[in-house]
Amino acid sequence: MKKILFTSLFLFSCAITFAGGYRVGLQGQRALAMGHTGVAYVNSAEIAFFNPAGLVFLENKINVSAGGFGVFSDVAWQNTSTGQFSNTDSSAGTPFYLYGSYALNERFSLGLAVYTPYGSGVEWPTDWAGSHLVNDIDLAAIYIQPLVSFKINDRFSVGGGPIFVTGSVNFNRNANRTLTDLEGNRSNITVDDSGVTNWGWSVGTLFNVTDDLSIGASYRSEIILESTEGVATFANFPDSPLVPDNGETSFEASLPLPAELTVGLSYQRQKWAFNFDFTRTFWDVYEDLDIVFGNGQESINPRNYDNSSIYKFGFAYQASEKFSLRAGYYYDQTPIRSGYFAPETPRNDGHGFTAGLSYAISNNFAIDASFLYLRFEEIDESYDYVSDGSSFGGTYKSSAFAPGIGVTYKM
Repeated sequence: MKKILFTSLFLFSCAITFAGGYRVGLQGQRALAMGHTGVAYVNSAEIAFFNPAGLVFLENKINVSAGGFGVFSDVAWQNTSTGQFSNTDSSAGTPFYLYGSYALNERFSLGLAVYTPYGSGVEWPTDWAGSHLVNDIDLAAIYIQPLVSFKINDRFSVGGGPIFVTGSVNFNRNANRTLTDLEGNRSNITVDDSGVTNWGWSVGTLFNVTDDLSIGASYRSEIILESTEGVATFANFPDSPLVPDNGETSFEASLPLPAELTVGLSYQRQKWAFNFDFTRTFWDVYEDLDIVFGNGQESINPRNYDNSSIYKFGFAYQASEKFSLRAGYYYDQTPIRSGYFAPETPRNDGHGFTAGLSYAISNNFAIDASFLYLRFEEIDESYDYVSDGSSFGGTYKSSAFAPGIGVTYKM
C-alpha cells in the first residue's frame, strides 16, 4: 500500500513539473498575433526566439522587444456514465519575454533572449472525482539565452547560442479516492521544488531568396531537467503501518524536454506580409518516467508520447505609418496517445486564433498588442495506468485565452 501511494503521486507530479502539459506558446506580441510565426520573418527583436540567425538582418544597431501576457484557462470534465462534473478555476499566469540585439558591424550581431514558456496555474476543487490525481498546480520556468548571429553573405546568415533553464513547481493531490485521517480530512501530498536547472542550445539559419521571399529554419535541443532536491509533504494520513507517515521525504526524478525543429517562409509585398511555419516536436523521447524515492523504492511511469506537429499561418498589413494590423491561425496536434490522458495534461488537438496590432509612437518606439484564443477539441479519454490498477476517464473540454501587451524599441 505504501509503495502504491508513493508511486501514484510522483508519476503525475513530475510530468507536470517538466513536461508543461497545458503549454501555450507566448513568445512575442507581433509573432503571436501572426499565428505565433516568425522563423523567416525579420521584423523586431522577437526574431531572437524564433530564429537567432535573423538578428544580423535587423536594420537598426540596437533592437529591444519586451512584454507580457495574462493567461486564463478553463478545463471541464464530466463522467457521462454517472453525470459527475467538475471544472478548474480560471487562473491567470503572467508569462513575459525580453529580447535584445546589438549590431557589432555589418556581419556580426549579439543578442539576449529571456522568456517564460511555462507560467500558469491550474486548480481543481479539492474533493472532485479526480482529486487522487491532481488538486492544484503552480509552475514556472525561465529560459535565458545569449546569442550570436553571423551574416555569411548579403542573403544568408546563421545564429544560435546556449540556453540556461531554471524552474520551480508546487503540486498537490489527494492520496487516493477515500483515505482520510480520524477527523475526516482527506490525506494529501504536496510536492515542492525550485531551482531546477540545466543547459541546452539552439541554432538557426535564414536565407533571403529574393527581396520579397525568405526561408528559415531553427532547431532547439532536448534539455534534461533533473529534480534532486525536491521535497514531498504528506498530510492527514492515518496512524497505520500500511500508509506513509505524515511529514517530509525526498525524491529524485529526471525528464527530457523534447527537441524542436521549425521551418518556414515569409513573403512580403508592399504593405502585406504572409508567414507560414511548421514545427515538429520530438516527443517520442518521452517514453516513461523513472522515479527514485527517499526510501530507496523505484517506479516507472509509462507515457509513450508521439511526435507532434504544429501548422502556423500569419498575415500582417501596414495600414498606415502609425498602425500595423496582424492576424493568424495555428493547428497544434496533441502528442498524447489514447489511454494516457490525465486531468493535469488533458490537451487534445488545439486550434489557435490570433490577432493584434502595433502603434508607432515615434520612429524608434512602438506599442504592440495581441490576443490568442485557443480551443482544444472535445475528447472522451482516460488514463489507464493509475498505480492501483484502476482507470480514470471522462469527457474533457478545455480552452484558453491570452491577451498581451509589449513594446518595441530600435535606434
